[in-house]
Amino acid sequence: MHSDAGMGGTSEQVLVERAINGDKAAYELLLEAVVTPATRLSFAMLQDRWEAEDVFQDAALRGWQRLRNLRPGSRFQPWFLGIVANQCREVRRGRWWRIARLPELTGSSVDESSWAEGEDLKRAVNALPDDQRIAILLHFHLDLPISDVATALGLSPAGVKTRINRALKRLRPAMSASEVRAHG
Repeated sequence: MHSDAGMGGTSEQVLVERAINGDKAAYELLLEAVVTPATRLSFAMLQDRWEAEDVFQDAALRGWQRLRNLRPGSRFQPWFLGIVANQCREVRRGRWWRIARLPELTGSSVDESSWAEGEDLKRAVNALPDDQRIAILLHFHLDLPISDVATALGLSPAGVKTRINRALKRLRPAMSASEVRAHG
């Protein structure tokens, strides 16, 4: 997933410029290329299909409103995934997130099962601090390079590596348990 999902860097920049100048169709094309990774990230963060879809919608609106903040020449996907990650943090901090959880429904368009193998590992990832969980999900779940994770989170590549290393130390016991079950 390191490509621009069918868009060359130049055409993406053209779409960004057109969108900054008010072209909603250009912005929709940019969103089409990131809908899958964005909804996968939000589902992995929130574990709720409806919340994940709401986060994408909110992030799309916020992205449209803040498009001028995207630095010239920067890629759209890491910037937008940063907005999605922030929206997920806000939802998780929200009072209703803890109180009013709806039961999980089937038939989701989001791949709910493949983001982490094994229930122990899934629980361990969900228990990580938000900053570590987001770094892990962006890099391993969405397969983004460290440089794109750094852009999405507003960190240096070294800062991202530190977060990932801290998270992996916390996850080792769960990863070992999942491996034992998978091979045993």
